[in-house]
Amino acid sequence: MRGATRGSLTRHLVLVQTGVVALAFGATILVAALVAPAVFDSHMRQAGHAGQPGVLMHAQEAFRSAGLAAILAGAVIALVSAAVTSAWLMRRLGRDLDALAAGAGRIAAGRYDEPVQLIGSEPELISVATAFNDMSARIDHTEETRRRLLTALAHELRTPLAVLDVTVEALEDGVVPLDATTVGTLRTQTGRLTRLAGDLTQLSAVDEARLDLHRRPTPVHDLLAAAAHAATASARRAGLTVAVPAGPVPGTVEVDPARLGQVLDNLVRNAIHHTPPGGRVELAARAEGRVVRIEVRDSGAGIDPVDLPHVFDRFYRGAPPRHRETSAGTGVGLAISRAIAVAHGGTLTAVSDGPGRGAAFILTLPLGGEHRQAGDVGPESTDTDGP
Repeated sequence: MRGATRGSLTRHLVLVQTGVVALAFGATILVAALVAPAVFDSHMRQAGHAGQPGVLMHAQEAFRSAGLAAILAGAVIALVSAAVTSAWLMRRLGRDLDALAAGAGRIAAGRYDEPVQLIGSEPELISVATAFNDMSARIDHTEETRRRLLTALAHELRTPLAVLDVTVEALEDGVVPLDATTVGTLRTQTGRLTRLAGDLTQLSAVDEARLDLHRRPTPVHDLLAAAAHAATASARRAGLTVAVPAGPVPGTVEVDPARLGQVLDNLVRNAIHHTPPGGRVELAARAEGRVVRIEVRDSGAGIDPVDLPHVFDRFYRGAPPRHRETSAGTGVGLAISRAIAVAHGGTLTAVSDGPGRGAAFILTLPLGGEHRQAGDVGPESTDTDGP
């Protein structure tokens, strides 16, 4: 198929160039027939041959014969040159097109690790090959993400479904009674499946840029206070302290409070999950130029340097949480949180000095409206303590 296509292109290119040469040849003959004899006759008369009709006729005939012979010779040379040039150009172009077609065939076969190499080609074709290789790399990344997503999703579904299956079978066999404990187990697992379905729906909305944001000016202090209040009960159960700024936090941000609340809730909950009893989770904020920097820092398990680049990957599992109650997490909360931060024009990053040394998640958002430059608003003033 590629050979037939190349032959067709070569034929078309030769025909086009031959047609151009033929048109040029015809135009040259037409101009020579209409203009040259009159110009030549005028020059001969100016040279003093006006009274010699025989000389004029012979000279004009010689001029026409010589001109026609020169034009024919030039036309033949031009046609041969056009054919040779077209064949050479098409051979070179066909080699590059074959390389691109072979690359497309490899992609169709699911092989993304062999980029198209064009050596000594024109810059335009090299640009096409570069774009082609970038596309191949993106497809490879997307396929790898899809494979990991399906594998992780199967793993996430397997546990609650297995628990539900075992519990229902035990109920059918009369091994366990249908009491509050059994119902609680069933509700816990169905709740986990519901959360997973909801997170996947949000993940799909993030991927398709369908996040609906209802922005309004919101004080940063209100966001931190709401996140701390929402974490009070879980912090008490875990025996932790959640420290929040007592004084005014600098700045107002133009955000969707519900979406940003979801981000901060997830960060605080994640910190609680990975901090042992007696530990501490701190919220702080700082205005830096035109952005506000919000930190959620904990004194918990920390993040291994190997895991740190992947904490925002979907379904990525690093160190396990410190509390059994947290095992129902779906593994996509941080990915969704980062996407929400980016949708607001901000960033979300993670830092840690290593295992056992705690971790910090840093959310930056553009400041809106009036704000004052201030230093750190520390977490020391107001505490929400555990028991």
